[in-house]
Amino acid sequence: MTPFKLDLHVHTRHSGDNSADPEEAVVQAIGRNLQGIAFTEHYYYEASEFAEQLCLKYRDRIVIFRGVEFSTADGHCLVFGVNTDGMGLKGLSAGEVVRAVVRAGGVVIPSHPYRLGNSLGDGIRQVKGICAVEGYNGCNMASYNVRAIEAARALGLPFTGGSDAHEPADVGACYTEFDAPVTPENLVEQLRGGRYRGVDTRKISKGYPG
Repeated sequence: MTPFKLDLHVHTRHSGDNSADPEEAVVQAIGRNLQGIAFTEHYYYEASEFAEQLCLKYRDRIVIFRGVEFSTADGHCLVFGVNTDGMGLKGLSAGEVVRAVVRAGGVVIPSHPYRLGNSLGDGIRQVKGICAVEGYNGCNMASYNVRAIEAARALGLPFTGGSDAHEPADVGACYTEFDAPVTPENLVEQLRGGRYRGVDTRKISKGYPG
């Protein structure tokens, strides 16, 4: 079966920290032969509402997903499968956010856990209930990704890949390779199942653990 390649971490101008056009990001993902792209705008799930129209326009060429990069009190996490808006999560610890999201039927993946300033760091080793660790992040220094993958292995968890793109040209630099096709309806199940791995396409990735 052909692997399903999905960039699980993409930002656009709707994150408030860049001017990237969402449709250009989709076109870039198609050009890089990805089967899926996930918009994970900062803070608010509804910030990616634009994706619904793009889903219709590109439904025959790529699968478009929605998530959110949520800022817990301890650092950033990718959340899929729930609308975090209105859940009362602001200011909560990573552990509290994970418990609330899992109860609501979603999943949480700590993003760039060893990047300085906005990440969980070794705190991921104490947070119960995460389904994976973001191992390959396209905006990270190589050493940060190495530490993330080592932590995932120590925890017995799979690791994902995402470009963390803030401009269309970076989409697909890192992605997650699933063993089976992924849809918006089965994404949470697939992430819980663990049959995937992060991939880094950049030359700097030489020497990373595989």
